[in-house]
Amino acid sequence: MVPKGERTQQRVPTFAWLDAPQPQDFPAAAAYLALLAPEGQVAALVEALQSAATTHQKAKDLLRASRLPLLDVQNVHDGSDLAKIAAGKPLSPILLVRGDLLSGTPLQIVDGYHRVCASFHTGENTDIPRRLVPAR
Repeated sequence: MVPKGERTQQRVPTFAWLDAPQPQDFPAAAAYLALLAPEGQVAALVEALQSAATTHQKAKDLLRASRLPLLDVQNVHDGSDLAKIAAGKPLSPILLVRGDLLSGTPLQIVDGYHRVCASFHTGENTDIPRRLVPAR
């Protein structure tokens, strides 16, 4: 029991991430983007994602900026990613297209939504490797 007035730190589990997205992540991102943008813009965004630097972002910030709901742990893909985390298998970084605060356009998680949710379920402050490019 924590004495009144004292704060406990949330334990953030560590787990493995790949250094770079897997090759199949880029066609998956392109398939999603093709629903939102013309072919030329999709190609430019995917090319930018392939060469973007990988940095880190907290799971809670990615969900808030994307305005997407947190998937339940019973979700098939989310559960699969949670099993990979538990087994120590590395996950692929997340691919993102920046939103726009002034126009109200949310961040687009173009590949890795289930990985973001699984990471959040392990701890909202989990650092997630991500590649972020501006919308073009």
